[in-house]
Amino acid sequence: MGEQLTITKIKEGTVIDHIDSGKAVLVLRIIGIDHQSTEPVSMAMNVPSKKMGKKDIVKVEGKFISAEELNKISLIAPKATINLIKDFEIQKKFRVNLPEVIEGILTCPNRNCITNSREPITRRFYITLEENQVVAKCYYCNRKIVDIDRYVI
Repeated sequence: MGEQLTITKIKEGTVIDHIDSGKAVLVLRIIGIDHQSTEPVSMAMNVPSKKMGKKDIVKVEGKFISAEELNKISLIAPKATINLIKDFEIQKKFRVNLPEVIEGILTCPNRNCITNSREPITRRFYITLEENQVVAKCYYCNRKIVDIDRYVI
């Protein structure tokens, strides 16, 4: 008989499921959870998944994520599902949506891009999914970013 993973339920907060394997720590950083945070957090990494092979899961008691945090999560975990919990029950469940355009979330790796100058310009990227990988293309210099994890602010 196979082993079963058990993580305690949370009374109120957010569960982020179907995170790409190995990305839970980055998701925690995106939502502002670190060693100084006081919220109870459960994290499971490399959990067997029928759909994904392996996945990560994050549960945070007392935290509801913002629209900006959702956009950031969608860039690194485009298959993630969000469960909003109240009184130990799922109140709302949805998949993250990969936005077509994002602003102010990524930095352009092109040092000569105008977004890396002292000009008061908002960083803007077009977002696409290519071969199950999120790709960002700078609105100003057209530089493509494939390894988005390194450029999320």
